[in-house]
Amino acid sequence: MAVRKIIRMGHPALRRRAKEVAAYDIGTAALHKLVADMIDTLHDYGGIGLAAPQINEGIRLAIIELPEGATRYGELNEQPLTICINPTIEVLDEATAGYWEGCLSVPGLRGFVERPQKIRVAYTDLNGGVHEITAEGFLATVFQHEFDHLDGKLYIDHISDPTLLSFEEEFERYLSDAEEA
Repeated sequence: MAVRKIIRMGHPALRRRAKEVAAYDIGTAALHKLVADMIDTLHDYGGIGLAAPQINEGIRLAIIELPEGATRYGELNEQPLTICINPTIEVLDEATAGYWEGCLSVPGLRGFVERPQKIRVAYTDLNGGVHEITAEGFLATVFQHEFDHLDGKLYIDHISDPTLLSFEEEFERYLSDAEEA
């Protein structure tokens, strides 16, 4: 389909709450095309998740796809391409853990964010099917990060210690080894 431009922090669309996708829009050719564009964009930019507001589409739609194995995010368990329309999150355990998050809309930076590590995600798929996933660990963080975009939030809004915000080059040079220790 097409690779779309990802808008960056500072663009007002990233700070607006996205609108629910109407039931009559689910399964339409237009929504299928938008999802195909999002998949192409995600792959072209090398991300693991993308929300529609990041390409200036103000609807509650996000996609997540985690490859199995070693990545720039560390060792990952695979999460096949998941298309989430009008998703909701329920926290199942308040225990938190932190990860160094990055974002395609905040290029060049990483920040340490603590989030709940066991959640239930409910969403509608592209064909109108309703699903639930229980996500733990890093996958729980990824879902929360992407769904924050649907509420006009960025990961930097969750950083409790501003000294744990770094440019990626400095993260790789000074902080990534400390993270692994």
